[in-house]
Amino acid sequence: MGLFDTRDIGIDLGTSTTLVHVPGRGIVLKEPSVVAVERATGKMLAVGDEARRMMGRAPADILVIRPLREGVISNFDITARMLHYFFKKAVGKRRLIKPRAVVCVPSGVTEAEKRCVVEAAGEAGARYTYLIEEPMAAAIGAGVDVLRPKGCMVLDIGGGTTDIAVISQGSIVISDSIRVAGDRFDEALIQYMKQKHSLYIGERSAEDIKIAYGRAHIEKDQRIVEIRGRSTITGLPETLPFGTNEMVDALFEPLSAILARLKGLFEPTPPELTNDIAETGIIITGGGALLTG
Repeated sequence: MGLFDTRDIGIDLGTSTTLVHVPGRGIVLKEPSVVAVERATGKMLAVGDEARRMMGRAPADILVIRPLREGVISNFDITARMLHYFFKKAVGKRRLIKPRAVVCVPSGVTEAEKRCVVEAAGEAGARYTYLIEEPMAAAIGAGVDVLRPKGCMVLDIGGGTTDIAVISQGSIVISDSIRVAGDRFDEALIQYMKQKHSLYIGERSAEDIKIAYGRAHIEKDQRIVEIRGRSTITGLPETLPFGTNEMVDALFEPLSAILARLKGLFEPTPPELTNDIAETGIIITGGGALLTG
């Protein structure tokens, strides 16, 4: 039996999306980290894609929860139940041997937050749980030989956190984590639409618009698209034209914050490793890496 077999799974427990990888099968599950529960009883009604479709549309007696906020577990019980559901969906209900799990965590998490992740995975059905920092997992996934004595930099823009790390000889030499990422992009877009267009859009709509039209710099091929929401002036439904280059202005503040932290990490990085990074470039990963430009 090798280090990994069919009784092993890898989990990227993200603020926005959870992915489950099974050796030999690849990514077997990719669903939003969202759960819908009955408000009065706490009964779990929907998980993942089905729960996300209920965001902003659920009646008062149903609570739609994202149990992870800014890269850490904010609701332990709901996280454990969500993981248990994903475990069953990914590896099957009749599996006799509980799987070993490797779970990604942000580079800046505390020991208490690490224990919380391990306990949640155990509650969900993991036999053993091993933690790996997200930048290291990203570098390995990108095919980097992390054991060689050569520096590489990873910028992982997730849903709740952005992790930046310099890796060499199998270890993270220096790292930083900022709780500005995809969720903050959504919030910035909601505020921009309110202030610039007097239009209120929901959290789910903001995420959909970001995914479809998000960009990090001005482009010649700007499109004019229609954005639907509620007018903050009349209170009525309204559809407005929106230039996709406006996304640059909308996302300027959170992107600037990430860029500032990225630049700041170069100062304490040893010069030899800085030269390696200048030569090889930076690996950008996570959902935020999908922004055009």
